[in-house]
Amino acid sequence: MASKLEEDLSCPVCTDIFKDPVVLSCSHSFCKACLQQFWETKGSRECPVCRRRSSKDQPPTNLALKNLCETFSQERGQRGALCSLHGDKLKLFCHDDQQLVCVVCRDSKLHRNHQFSPIAEAAVDRKEELKVKVDPLKEKLKAFEKVKLTYDETAKHIKTQAQHTEKQIKGEFEKLHQFLRDEEAARTASLREEEEQKSQMMKEKIEKMSREMSSLSNTIRAIEEKVGADDITFLQNYKSTVH
Repeated sequence: MASKLEEDLSCPVCTDIFKDPVVLSCSHSFCKACLQQFWETKGSRECPVCRRRSSKDQPPTNLALKNLCETFSQERGQRGALCSLHGDKLKLFCHDDQQLVCVVCRDSKLHRNHQFSPIAEAAVDRKEELKVKVDPLKEKLKAFEKVKLTYDETAKHIKTQAQHTEKQIKGEFEKLHQFLRDEEAARTASLREEEEQKSQMMKEKIEKMSREMSSLSNTIRAIEEKVGADDITFLQNYKSTVH
């Protein structure tokens, strides 16, 4: 009967006793963590048992089932608190062996001349002992958190500084690129102006040379015509031709 009850109080996903159980609209219940993990893996909010889709991403807690599971776990723990040697209920704590014992164990040779305390009393003392030991650990944790905060701030500063420096570098190179573009444009304009001036000068010289060549050609042609005339005509016009 206990086995059947334990089965009824077990999560279908992890098969352990329900921890913080939630219930879906299809009436199936699951551990909250198990259901969330199943949904994340599946990629959709569906029941792991009947595959019906859930309309809520945060299903309500199954309070009755939660209370029942807690009661069952407590009773099961109490039933299991028996001496493995004598079968009696564990009532004492042996300080020498640091273990729970029954009354028969206390009177046995195994624990002769040992110191014992009731479980409740021993638990209080040991809890206080651990609490004292936890305090330095808490202080150490605070120190770690403070150092980590410093590291986080340093990492943030490094990133911010790098971004600022990168922005400066880009700005400087943009200025340099703009300067080079302006310099290129100025030199190109100066080159074109110089080209235009020289081209105009050469154009004028070519035109002048063309006129002189044309005049010279006319002179040559006129002389050749004079030379080709008869002797009398040639000699009559010789003075003017030479001039």
